[in-house]
Amino acid sequence: MDEIDDTLIELLVENARMPVANLATKMNLARSTVQARLERLEQRGIITGYTVRLGDIMRSERLRATVLLQIDPMKLPAVLSKLKALPEVRAAHTASGRFDLIVTLSAQTTEVLDSALDAIGTVNGVRTSESLIHLTTRIDRRAF
Repeated sequence: MDEIDDTLIELLVENARMPVANLATKMNLARSTVQARLERLEQRGIITGYTVRLGDIMRSERLRATVLLQIDPMKLPAVLSKLKALPEVRAAHTASGRFDLIVTLSAQTTEVLDSALDAIGTVNGVRTSESLIHLTTRIDRRAF
């Protein structure tokens, strides 16, 4: 990766649907150069897909929460299996420190969110949990 790749990725983060010709113009490069770099970044697994980023209107219609979990030793695979079955679970990350797992939830209503939190709390292997409800998004750089 070099500065050109970094710039290309930054432009795609802003607008993943930007045509290659526009990317080339913004970067002052040949279209074929930009296309070749995109293909190389995809082949190396640096770019794994292009996606839709929801606007504030859509996100404001959903409740989001972060759940911090302490997991019994050797129970992580079983806990992850149960979490994958919950449609409200959007992401799960292992962590260092006091908690073993950081889980992101998204739900349409407080009742659905509450039910998902209850379900997580009953998973065999979850020792303790702490829930943080997201309020207002102040910074959003989810591509990184």
